[in-house]
Amino acid sequence: MIENQIEFNKVKEIWAGFAITKEAKDRIKDKWIILDESTLRAELKNTSDAKEMIEKLGNPPLQDVSEILEILKIASKGECLTPYRLERVQSILSCLERLSSYLNRGKQYNNSLVYYDETLFTYEELKEEIVRQIRPEQVDSHASKDLFDIRMKIEQLENEMIQKAESVIRANGDYMADNFHTTRNGRICVPVKKEYRNKVQGNVIDKSSTGNTLFVEPEGVSRLSEKLQLLKIDEENEVYRILYTLTAMVSDRANELTDNMHLIEKLDYFFSKGKLSIELDAVEPKINFDRQIKLIDARHPLMDRETDVPLTFELGNTYRGVVITGPNTGGKTVAIKTVMLNLVMAQCGLHICCKNADICMNSGYFCDIGDGQNISDNLSTFSSHIKNVLNILREIDENSFVIMDELGSGTDPQEGMGIAIAILEKLLESKANFLVTTHYPEVKEYAGKNEGIENARMTFDRDTLKPTYKMVIGEAGESCAFYIADRLGMPSDMLNTAVKAAYGKKALNLYSFNNDKLSKSKSSGKIKRTKKTHKKYEISDMYKIGDSVIVFPEKKIGIVCEEINDKGVLRVQIAGKKIWINHKRVKLHVKAEELYPEDYDMSIVFDSVENRKVRHDMGRKYTTETIEY
Repeated sequence: MIENQIEFNKVKEIWAGFAITKEAKDRIKDKWIILDESTLRAELKNTSDAKEMIEKLGNPPLQDVSEILEILKIASKGECLTPYRLERVQSILSCLERLSSYLNRGKQYNNSLVYYDETLFTYEELKEEIVRQIRPEQVDSHASKDLFDIRMKIEQLENEMIQKAESVIRANGDYMADNFHTTRNGRICVPVKKEYRNKVQGNVIDKSSTGNTLFVEPEGVSRLSEKLQLLKIDEENEVYRILYTLTAMVSDRANELTDNMHLIEKLDYFFSKGKLSIELDAVEPKINFDRQIKLIDARHPLMDRETDVPLTFELGNTYRGVVITGPNTGGKTVAIKTVMLNLVMAQCGLHICCKNADICMNSGYFCDIGDGQNISDNLSTFSSHIKNVLNILREIDENSFVIMDELGSGTDPQEGMGIAIAILEKLLESKANFLVTTHYPEVKEYAGKNEGIENARMTFDRDTLKPTYKMVIGEAGESCAFYIADRLGMPSDMLNTAVKAAYGKKALNLYSFNNDKLSKSKSSGKIKRTKKTHKKYEISDMYKIGDSVIVFPEKKIGIVCEEINDKGVLRVQIAGKKIWINHKRVKLHVKAEELYPEDYDMSIVFDSVENRKVRHDMGRKYTTETIEY
């Protein structure tokens, strides 16, 4: 949705926060551009008048009227209004009085909004009647002489009943479970012990949870209770008579009051626009029908004013379209959003964020911003862009305003450039006002050669490598990638290669770079690789020739006959047989020094008699015999 793409939805959220009535909030939520000139001019005037009233007199005394409108409907149907509802009516009547006074005070400024006071009815008599007869959320005893007399009699009778009950308690103290009266089911009772029920005359009204105490209404109290019930009926009838009388008074004025409630909703809408204008430090734009747009020091309404760089923008005098170029993060997208968002706000009857503005009305606003990828449609970013652009080109006319970000991006650069130029030609044919961003140098050249279209650039500080976020119309921008790379240390030979690849050999004369060679990072170092060493030295300390070990998983006992080699394997003799086995499968059982005396000849353990004889002969004379392993 376009209002989300340009962030108008966020502006409306702020705007709705200044409204009080539900109707005004709903109207803001559904707000979109106005196509009728007189209506738009009236809305802009209302915004200006509301802003002036707030600045000079403060915020108007408004309140939400949703509940009152429901109450007026109930009264119109002839249903009796409760004291609570009548108090709500009294509250809105007080609000109407304060609002009337507020508008009257504004007449000294010749503000057009103050004349809404002429259709505002305050109904002081109705308000005074409700104030006199209802307080708080009940009918006051002084609402009528009859009601006052009835309630006085009720109060006297209730006091007499209490005295009767206390008299019974004093006279029958031994039969009582407590020495005070109580109320059960709306009747005054005395607490009688169960075993003394017959000692006290009266009706049992209730009993305790244990059943040991009965709550009895004494006979004398019972007779008075019947009189009390009759008085309460009289009271109820009188209360309803008063409520119906007040309801009738409200019903007689329901139509006029309903109109006043709608007037409050309308004024709330107007004043919400004035509050937003004050919040954004905005101004009223001028409206023209020459298809011209002029914004002086325009700001994005959602950006911090401390960091937002004002934008001056013109369109429609000698050219209908602007192609903006410049570095990444240079503010191109923010710039085109700022322009369209301010135009939309103006055409919704709002003030806009700039020092001065003269804008034309547009029949429609069209936008292609963001990656546009649609997973559900299985479309790539480029496909989604093209699909959206084609829809835009089918719908626009000479009264449209279009913005497109990164024209032709998302595909092969050469083909993307061609598509970008084709889109520009169609935009020119439509005679719509448009604003696009691009990186393609060919598109900049196209804009520079064709009437009706102008280049613009976002400036960039080459010394600090930071964008300045300023737009200069009439000049083509550059990406500044070479300057950034040069500043960050890329050597000149690499940069020259890049320039030739991008713009040809002749372009080398346009650039001058500072770095002769690629410098090494001081923090860089050689990779040190740890040599893989076996834990032979650790295992050899554990397994010596002659050690008795347990071989797993068979758990057989063997004798180490050759120490571990560089593969982690040692040789063990088990039951006269020598085997090679990984050191992980053996566990030390008994060390050799515990099994054999010092300087013990281990060949006795590992060699056969024949081998020992051959080894003995080899030590003292020549022999052709060999040792068998």
